[in-house]
Amino acid sequence: MAATIEHPSGPALRTRWQETVDRARGGTAAPEGAPDPGPYADDLLRRWSEPQRRYHTVDHLVAVLDRVDELAAHADDADAVRLAAWFHDAVYRPDRSENEERSALLAERALPELGVGAARTAEVARLVRLTVGHDPATGDRDGEVLSDADLAVLAGSPQEYAAYAAAVREEYGFVPDAAFREGRSAVLRQLLELPRLFRTPLGYDRWEAVARHNLGTELDLLAG
Repeated sequence: MAATIEHPSGPALRTRWQETVDRARGGTAAPEGAPDPGPYADDLLRRWSEPQRRYHTVDHLVAVLDRVDELAAHADDADAVRLAAWFHDAVYRPDRSENEERSALLAERALPELGVGAARTAEVARLVRLTVGHDPATGDRDGEVLSDADLAVLAGSPQEYAAYAAAVREEYGFVPDAAFREGRSAVLRQLLELPRLFRTPLGYDRWEAVARHNLGTELDLLAG
């Protein structure tokens, strides 16, 4: 069996995970009997490194965590949002529709084992489920931060956006071209029909116009 290649960000991600879990459970000392968070980070990173992934990879996890940090001042519970980022695509099979639900269930199982309280665990699971539609309710500040962080990829440079779109197509390589164009176009139209793609003030100012341009360009190319 081939050895698993460590992602370059692996050590830094494990540190970020440890620090987030420590804060989320109320301090730097683990509750009595709580397990070491390290193996949980290893399990999550293995999931994010599965071979069927082309876009939903460790690189995507890093990008979402970085954007959450940029937007953290807007959140009511930034560490719940960070934990939700870790879990939001932890279960990912492009041929299945229940990925977000299964990812939320994974969070609901793992976080109590780590000593994270019931209310924060419930908030993390709620946020993971919210990523199905990226349409948080007005005033849902945690949802707004996670949604904006997850969608920030849409505001990349033309080269970055092209690489993102190509990676998405690779993940759905089992889908025939015509069916992919139809399904992808429906997703793009759904996003463009949202009154705002980005709900935080910072996210809107930085990313809205570029993201809409990129989505429109891809939609035109698919229709071409």
